[in-house]
Amino acid sequence: MSLQTKYLLDESKMPKHWYNIAADLPVPAPPVLHPGTKQPVGPDDLAPLFPMELIMQEVSTEREIEIPEPVRDVFRLWRPSPLFRARRLEKVLGTPARIYYKYEGVSPAGSHKPNTAIPQAWYNQQAGIKKISTETGAGQWGSSLAFAGALFGIDVKVFQVRISYDQKPYRRALMETYGATCVASPSNETNSGRAILAKDPNHPGSLGIAISEAVEVAATNDDTKYALGSVLNHVLMHQTIVGQEAILQMEMAGDDPDVLIGCTGGGSNFAGLVFPFLGLQLRGGKKRRIVAVEPAACPSLTRGKYAYDFGDTANLTPLTKMHTLGSTFTPPGFHAGGLRYHGMAPLVSHVKELGLIEAVAFHQSQCFQAGVQFARAEGIVPAPEANHAVLGAIEEAMRCKREGKSEVILFNLSGHGHFDMSSYSAYMAGKLVDVPYDEAELAMALAGLPSVPA
Repeated sequence: MSLQTKYLLDESKMPKHWYNIAADLPVPAPPVLHPGTKQPVGPDDLAPLFPMELIMQEVSTEREIEIPEPVRDVFRLWRPSPLFRARRLEKVLGTPARIYYKYEGVSPAGSHKPNTAIPQAWYNQQAGIKKISTETGAGQWGSSLAFAGALFGIDVKVFQVRISYDQKPYRRALMETYGATCVASPSNETNSGRAILAKDPNHPGSLGIAISEAVEVAATNDDTKYALGSVLNHVLMHQTIVGQEAILQMEMAGDDPDVLIGCTGGGSNFAGLVFPFLGLQLRGGKKRRIVAVEPAACPSLTRGKYAYDFGDTANLTPLTKMHTLGSTFTPPGFHAGGLRYHGMAPLVSHVKELGLIEAVAFHQSQCFQAGVQFARAEGIVPAPEANHAVLGAIEEAMRCKREGKSEVILFNLSGHGHFDMSSYSAYMAGKLVDVPYDEAELAMALAGLPSVPA
């Protein structure tokens, strides 16, 4: 048998609906709260930031929400995305496990992020919006929304976390090529940015700070809305096209995953792959191990507290119950910039609390070692974020080897690393160090969590 096994769905099999796991949860997720009243927010509270269609998706409990045909038409540029069996990696590892990966790096922007950028831009366009502000870490989300803005005639302003702005100049160039404006965060363009810079002019930035700046711009300009690339319910739901395709492709392969794996920062690519499978389980189907892999330098699921917290550093957002390291926590400047977020998606946090998933944390040097091993076996250079999922899959495959089990492993290869080669150069040169987070800062950030009545 050929060592190259690719499973391609016909375009006609591309899902026509997004899957909403809220319909199948055994216990509803805790409500989002207004930061002032501590009462559940309503649609009007979110209207300054989002068009009403996205707000209604955010609070929906319907199992399926139709994907608009104009959105599916854009998706056809790269979807359905391929699913591969990693036979060469299996051979290198000498494992009896069967390893599969869903490859989202085939999108124009090189990651899974256009799966939600396209619908978010389209719904904004339908609402008459001409400008969107957003944040980005490594630049995967910023470049995806820039691409979507170009398609739908929307001006996009991106606040990019400064450490990634400096580390990844080609991501910035891609955003600008698509027509977006990219600003290093913290910046002097917002009150929240200026407040941070006044305390530390060399602040490396964080996703929490960049969110504050983008939200401030949207909240103070009537012609501008805000878009988020992860965390929120509607964002995770848009990503479920990944898992729905994977279910059909695994059927084509004649296999069924025993273990599902994804990297986690805010939770969108992880949820996109696993939620459709988890939905099958919640409706009486096969039980699977589901493993979220996060960076040891920003371990919200494994070290964070499950509590209500702000989604941003300046405390401009509503309060959501999630695994959090504290909204003031600034992770060290490791290279997986898309995973440097203090909190985890409320829905991912909720299923973790329900015992439906588990979480592990790895250091970046381990993850790059796994990424290089994967690239030399399978030919694809993963994004630094995706390297966490690669290592998670390798760890599971080696467990199968030790235990003599031929389990089926499926992970989400959420994007390629072609714009991240400076980090690979640093790894090859032995300059990639595992910088620990500040335990004292973490304790201080967790001590400052907002008080919410039980």
